[in-house]
Amino acid sequence: MTPQVVFVHGIRTSASMWRAQVEHLTAAGIGAHALDLPGHGTRMNETFTLDGAFETIDRAVRDAATRGPVLLVAHSMGGLLSIQYTGCEDPPPVDAFIAASCTAIPRGPGLAIYRTLARGFNRLPGRGQALTDMVLDRTLPPETRTDFGAGGYAYDMQDVALRSLSVLDLVTAVARISVPTWFVNGQWDQLRSNERLFTALNPDTELIVVPRTSHLVTAMRPRVFNAVIGLALATMERARSASG
Repeated sequence: MTPQVVFVHGIRTSASMWRAQVEHLTAAGIGAHALDLPGHGTRMNETFTLDGAFETIDRAVRDAATRGPVLLVAHSMGGLLSIQYTGCEDPPPVDAFIAASCTAIPRGPGLAIYRTLARGFNRLPGRGQALTDMVLDRTLPPETRTDFGAGGYAYDMQDVALRSLSVLDLVTAVARISVPTWFVNGQWDQLRSNERLFTALNPDTELIVVPRTSHLVTAMRPRVFNAVIGLALATMERARSASG
């Protein structure tokens, strides 16, 4: 059976942020499936809910699992959701997991500040898109620059999604994860705050910090991130060979 990779995007963006990874895997003959969460991308007219998000991830994972072993890859908000999903009491059919830019507990003062900043951006002319574009133009390489926002930006769902994250029990979920797992952070990522806690909770996980990279590690260093995916796929293949 052919390995299958399921991608879960971060807040405001969509499945389009994974184009570099999907193209890389498709060229290698590996199944690649990038989904849109409720309220994002092709589902912009829907309302974001945690139940809807988990149902979306679960549906994509279980469908992929009918064709081969599943590597779940997620970024930022998608990573937080996928940690909770992968570390649930009844484990889903995930064979390996890459969680990028999401080693932070989304509650308390940190979450409140993030929500305040997001609401402030939304009050700017054009919801601050000019400033966002300027930052992306200066930090993302040409090969991924258009991908990040190609599916549109889910401005209206941002605060709804952020507010919902506070109920996640990531401490319990991280400790429960029993598949090979990599936490991938950029050196300047604002969500690195609890990375040592996460690796302490589950010593079998690995932490990879990419130098000179921000929160958008998947788009800033697409080749590096593709190499991490390659590592995960090789680990899955080695495990299958050992058990077979």
